[in-house]
Amino acid sequence: MAGAARARKNAPPREEVLAAAMDMIAERGLERLTMAALGREVGMSSGHLLYYFRSKDELLLQTLEWSEGRLGAARGRLLTGPATARERLSAYVDLYVPDGHRDPHWTLWLEVWNRSQNADDDARARQAAIEGAWHRDLVALIAEGISRGEFRRVDADRFAARLRALLDGFSIHVAIGLRGTDRGQVLAHVRDFIADSLLMPAG
Repeated sequence: MAGAARARKNAPPREEVLAAAMDMIAERGLERLTMAALGREVGMSSGHLLYYFRSKDELLLQTLEWSEGRLGAARGRLLTGPATARERLSAYVDLYVPDGHRDPHWTLWLEVWNRSQNADDDARARQAAIEGAWHRDLVALIAEGISRGEFRRVDADRFAARLRALLDGFSIHVAIGLRGTDRGQVLAHVRDFIADSLLMPAG
């Protein structure tokens, strides 16, 4: 018990560990993120990290949740801004699509979802919560655009589900560096889709 107490006292703040993990993914790639390497980065043993996170799967999921928290704050600011619904939808798409090949957030997202085949119910529920937040915000934005006459009268929930499926598919292509699907091309495809299926015709 004394050893565990010392570990708690000497451990860096949880957010520092998660930020360090995200930085390692960005700088060195996910394959270099081991418990031992992360421990060296934050001045903890891999054993101490396992004491706090139980497994690498849990560390990765908590890092994703931390990263999503930051994105959620950015998403909240843009969705409550004074811009038109159309402009805010464009900003939502910009925030959603990866910056490019090996975008650290999307690299982590892909790894966590790949590992989720063997995840327990709690981990699956936490992953669903991440997806649910993006979906609810998009539904609310589409519904607002419809009420303002900027968007066509579509089923906001169904349209959001389809748009996010399109964004996910394209985003995976960008994150893995699939040739012919860089960020600029993807954004152009999504803009065309939104213009054809959601925006009210000009005039």
